[in-house]
Amino acid sequence: MSQTIVQYDREANRCRELFVKKMIDYGTAWRVLRIPSLVDQMFIKAKRIRTLEEEGESMVADPIFEEYIGIVNYGLMALIQLELGVDENESDETVIQSRYDYYLNNTRQLMIAKNHDYGEAWRLMQRTSLTDLILMKMLRVKQIMQNQGKTLVSEGLEANFMDMINYAIFALIKMQDEKQNSAVT
Repeated sequence: MSQTIVQYDREANRCRELFVKKMIDYGTAWRVLRIPSLVDQMFIKAKRIRTLEEEGESMVADPIFEEYIGIVNYGLMALIQLELGVDENESDETVIQSRYDYYLNNTRQLMIAKNHDYGEAWRLMQRTSLTDLILMKMLRVKQIMQNQGKTLVSEGLEANFMDMINYAIFALIKMQDEKQNSAVT
């Protein structure tokens, strides 16, 4: 488990660094996006990953690795928007970064708890299965939104976003492991 935490933190930090750099470039313009728009952005990225997994050929230069980073960051943006709501004005970047760190830490804690209970089952899964799980969670989120955020017996929006973030970080870890293993052989 300690190896997972080290790897998780490495990939989470990579996502955070990109988020901060984009905030320097673009400010907090994304704060105008409503939850369905953020889900659609995540869906586009996951759908592209799945298409590339199936087709094996890319016509756009963006690597799959960066698409998973996008899923992590859009997921964290969604969690922030669930809390703060849409804002058409520039937001205080310090507050946004603080909320990003708060939700990233909560998502990490969820990963630790689930990883304990599930015995790191994700390590035995195909990376493509993680992509499928992300897509399934997105469809769940869309259904929950159609139900005005209400569920009868299921987890709500926040838990589903946190699961998608964790699946994307697991995929990043798997890609790094694959890269290291191919470099060794």
